[in-house]
Amino acid sequence: MLHHISIGVRDIARSKRFYDAALKPLGYECKFSDAGTLGYGNDGGIGLWLGASDHPVPSHPKSNLHFCFAAPTRASVDRFHAAAVKEGGRDNGAPGLRDYSPTYYAAFVVDPDGYRLEVHCDQA
Repeated sequence: MLHHISIGVRDIARSKRFYDAALKPLGYECKFSDAGTLGYGNDGGIGLWLGASDHPVPSHPKSNLHFCFAAPTRASVDRFHAAAVKEGGRDNGAPGLRDYSPTYYAAFVVDPDGYRLEVHCDQA
C-alpha cells in the first residue's frame, strides 16, 4: 500500500550511523545520501527517507505511531535489535514471540529521535 515514508531527524549524521547499523541485518542499506537527506531500501527501491529537520514530529509513547520493518529471519530481528541499541536506540521490547500469532517474532526499539520502530518476522 505505501510507496515510502519520510521522517524528520535532528542530527542526520547520528541518524545515518543508527539506521546504517540497524537496517543492515534486514537487507536494507542507504541508497541515497546528501547533506540533509538519507534514503534507505534495497534493490526494490527506497522506502524510508530521513530528512534533516529543526522540527521533527514530537514523539509520544501513547500516540500509537510506529514503523514496522519486515525481517527475513528471526536471527535478523535479533541482530537488528542488538545493532539498534548499540548505536543509540532504546530498547522498547526485546526480540521474541508475541501474542499476535503463534509465529509473530518481533523486537521493538526507539530511535535517537524518539520514533518507535518494530521489526517483524513471521517465519516459524
